[in-house]
Amino acid sequence: MTLAPYHVPDFSPEADEAAVVRGDRFRFTVLTPRIVRAEYDPDGEFEDRPSQVFWHREQPVPEFDVSRGDGQLAIETEALRLEYTVEEPFAPSTLSAHVRGSGSVWHYGDDDVANMGGTVRTLDRVEGSTDLEPGLLGGDGWTVLEDTDRLVFDDGWVTPRDTHKDYEDIYFFGYGHDYLGALEDFTAVSGDVPMVPRWALGNWWSRYADYSADRHRSLIERFREEELPLSVWVLDMDWHVVDNEYHGGWTGWTWNRELFPDPEGFVDWLHETGLRTTLNIHPADGVHPHEDAYPDIAEHVGIDPASERPVEFDASDPQFLRGYFKHVIDPLEDDGVDFWWIDWQQWDESPEMAGLDPLWALNHLHALDRTRDGRRPFILSRWGGLGGHRYPVGFSGDAYISWDSLSFQPYLTATGSNVDFGWWSHDIGGHFGGSGTPTGFGELYARWLQFGVFSPINRIHTGNIEYIDKRPWAFEPTVRETLSESLRLRHALIPYLYTMARRNHDRGVPLVRPMYYHHPNEELAYHVPQQYYFGDELIVAPHVRERGDGTNLSRQTVWLPDGEWFDFETGRPAHAGLDARYGDLGDVPVYAKAGAIVPLDGDPGFGDVDSPETLRVVAFPGGDNTFDLYEDDGTSQAYRDGEYATTTVRQSHEPGRVALTVEAASGATEHVPATRDLELCVRGVREDLEVEIDGADGSVEYDAETRAQTITIPDHDATSQVTVTLSAHDRGLVVPEDPRRDRVRELLRHLEIPARSKARIEEYAAAFIAGERSDLDWLGDFRERLTGEQARAIVETLVDAGVAHIGNAEQERLLLWNGDGRTDVTYRLSTFERGSIPLAAEGETESGPLPALKILELDDFDGEDWTLTVEYADAGRVTFDGTGEAQQYEGDIW
Repeated sequence: MTLAPYHVPDFSPEADEAAVVRGDRFRFTVLTPRIVRAEYDPDGEFEDRPSQVFWHREQPVPEFDVSRGDGQLAIETEALRLEYTVEEPFAPSTLSAHVRGSGSVWHYGDDDVANMGGTVRTLDRVEGSTDLEPGLLGGDGWTVLEDTDRLVFDDGWVTPRDTHKDYEDIYFFGYGHDYLGALEDFTAVSGDVPMVPRWALGNWWSRYADYSADRHRSLIERFREEELPLSVWVLDMDWHVVDNEYHGGWTGWTWNRELFPDPEGFVDWLHETGLRTTLNIHPADGVHPHEDAYPDIAEHVGIDPASERPVEFDASDPQFLRGYFKHVIDPLEDDGVDFWWIDWQQWDESPEMAGLDPLWALNHLHALDRTRDGRRPFILSRWGGLGGHRYPVGFSGDAYISWDSLSFQPYLTATGSNVDFGWWSHDIGGHFGGSGTPTGFGELYARWLQFGVFSPINRIHTGNIEYIDKRPWAFEPTVRETLSESLRLRHALIPYLYTMARRNHDRGVPLVRPMYYHHPNEELAYHVPQQYYFGDELIVAPHVRERGDGTNLSRQTVWLPDGEWFDFETGRPAHAGLDARYGDLGDVPVYAKAGAIVPLDGDPGFGDVDSPETLRVVAFPGGDNTFDLYEDDGTSQAYRDGEYATTTVRQSHEPGRVALTVEAASGATEHVPATRDLELCVRGVREDLEVEIDGADGSVEYDAETRAQTITIPDHDATSQVTVTLSAHDRGLVVPEDPRRDRVRELLRHLEIPARSKARIEEYAAAFIAGERSDLDWLGDFRERLTGEQARAIVETLVDAGVAHIGNAEQERLLLWNGDGRTDVTYRLSTFERGSIPLAAEGETESGPLPALKILELDDFDGEDWTLTVEYADAGRVTFDGTGEAQQYEGDIW
């Protein structure tokens, strides 16, 4: 064994022989009903060692049939039929597969044009969007992973394969539209997603600056005074010696004693306050003579320390790697460092071993090195390629401070799930650029932090720029309040987040998921890249654009699938379909499905991420549901041996009645507080309901703002069961209201139009909502008062019709919708050959009422100039103009 035992995972790379179909020059391995491994070798030599991606080929043998005849071989599972001309090299004419779930047929060598993308190594030097690497999922229902050239493990570390030049090793995934099943199968054969430490789910604070230990302490104390919870404190470049005579200072392994005279004591103090910490490292320059660790690692690799010859970084050399951990990394961890931020930005192939990416090596070994004392394999690092899901979490790189950068991150995060890389950590608020002005930056920062709350890891980070200040108390009151509420909400969500982390571990399904995972047969699920499922119970569509000049509100387009939905915060009902949501700085578009159950920490504190002493269960009526709240010790790997507890929460619904039951905790109940306060909160319901409590004593309170009945049960015994029942008898449970009235009032409060006009518009709108009139002709009376943007906002708030530009994904598009079939919202789309003068050239024009649904992919307009104009009830128009790089518009946010 060339590395320490904890650096070598438990592999199971050899498949059961019953899963293998072979010939003299080919071998097929049916790993799951959806995955077949195909190998061809003229010498009949096949690979059974684990590769960098595929570790567990030993799987339960699925049912499949094999037929042979006339030189043909067919393998059939419940998901696919694979056909092969025996003993022939793989070619389009010799190897193909039919995918039952999608009806598509794949031939060897086909381009995966419908691939829905995966992720990207880094966002360094990227502003806005960028192309993504291919992912595991495609709209045609199949994906092929080429494994031929990947390294394999041998004697504890990776090595190139010694194979025939014509050898091939591919994995065919045929899943149809069962995307969730495809991810579950992938993690089965490549390795599961480890549980992240519970403390990783709180708020992180990071700044690249030469802060002293005293400045760090002072800032942390201010956060505590402000009651703004944190769980991780990041030490960027400032922790180690930078100035030296050997290199530029990026690489460093020795504490800067001028800034940190007592580093061990400082780290102990962080732990005493409830914070975990990480150190930023850039390993590329190796270890030089000025480092404390130099004498030991130099001797380890056979260098005379007196020579002062540097120890070069070499990911291919097991001797160097052993010394790197034994003499450099592990002693720093012994000082209390909890995990590592591996900031590798250098070459992507080791000079000494073709195919070895040092980033992959660092991620793999650093993650496993943490397990030497029973901890979880947890790091912060850039994406190192397929299989990276085994090494959470991902650092997406140095983000530019801009709205375009924020706008891209929801899409990047959700699409990363297509390679099962769900634990993304972004630079919340951005790293490079920006003006730093409290007014201009405040809105962007607040929106970015709101997204951070509803993303996998919420790491606020600031670059080494003096005038960028992200301390919440440095902003004006509205921004400050929004930032503070966001930080507190994140810690409240930890019980929900941690349970979803367990589901990610069990099923390979990340926390943040594209909409098409759960609605694969819905066209719109593929065209709303800025919204996503946040776990099983919620849909989030964060505001990622600045407020409009005329509305003073942000706008986000949201699609809710068929069914009943509620606004998570207000409890208002939300209708299915497309909707344009306008919101002030405190507005976060989060939706709960009918029957949703979301456990929260009812009293989150600074540095406190443990199982909550006050458990608040937020539920929404309208459906039966079960939620198994997951709790364990939060840090060790004992969960793999069943050391965890679950508390099942059940909701049963029938007309006029909803029952919410918290069952007794089961399993390793030592991880659950023996007693804790329960707050059972049912949102979206009426005030005048009958409430019964069975199994405990409690009190009932109604909150009109969230339309919530809250039943508080103090000192509830975790080993007992309690049920609350809400009854409306012969009436409905849900508040009988049309949310449009409040939405119109909120919109009018922010419009830059005369106050008298607002009052008249509200009167007309109230009559329209009440059904007293069905036309929008009255809006035309205000044409001189309204801009196109304002008319658009009023109409889109009142009716199910609108248009939206969906950008900052790999494909830009326009969505037009008209669910009400209105004839007073019209459009005109004109296209002309690019470079021509429209008045002197024939173009194409289509016009009329907005269609029920029309999706315009802007790539389809390549080589053409185009103009789209939407007229809103004769009250104003919005124009999109695609004649050049700078998009022209009238009263709209592009």
